[in-house]
Amino acid sequence: MPRVFVQGRPVDSYPRLAPEARRGAVRRITETGEEVLHRPCRDVTEFGPDLAALIDDMFLTMYTADGAGLAANQVGVGLRLFVYDCPDDDGVRHVGHIVNPVRDRLAPAERRLLDEGEGCLSVPGAVMAVPRPDLAVVRGVDKDGAPLVIEGTGHFARCLDHETDHCDGHVYLDRLSARDRRAALRQAADRRSEVLARRVANVKALKR
Repeated sequence: MPRVFVQGRPVDSYPRLAPEARRGAVRRITETGEEVLHRPCRDVTEFGPDLAALIDDMFLTMYTADGAGLAANQVGVGLRLFVYDCPDDDGVRHVGHIVNPVRDRLAPAERRLLDEGEGCLSVPGAVMAVPRPDLAVVRGVDKDGAPLVIEGTGHFARCLDHETDHCDGHVYLDRLSARDRRAALRQAADRRSEVLARRVANVKALKR
């Protein structure tokens, strides 16, 4: 079985970091409470070098923050777009980006909710149990406008669902009870400085 899928297609080998990251620059990651995270993102309508450069920046920013996915509004850009480098539950690695993502509505028989720990780069340091389907199918296009269908199971399904939520203007805190939301925000307040310091150290390490 292939161990890496790039843009939904199997590949024989792949570097530790996606090639886009080598061309990118690190951007500041927005945090919950900032308006750009809490409103639906606009569809991408212009395809070209500016979009490609944004994707490059998002890959590098994701890696420096030890993330598995990153949406454009998490770097302050309100466009429907996310990047990912995420394993599924079988250890298969999935890498890519998707523009204008839309989730397929799954029939009840096709979905099973898993209640597992989840974090978010925009809620630094907090991890809470969030119910997500164990299957996700997301349709959109790539940076050149070519159609894409990305399917994920297990942990990768969680990633696809989480990042599509971002494009719809939701953070995972929105899926929590009021009590759990307060607990997550307390975690973030306690751990934020440690998490941000680690990101700074990662940026320095990647520059060596």
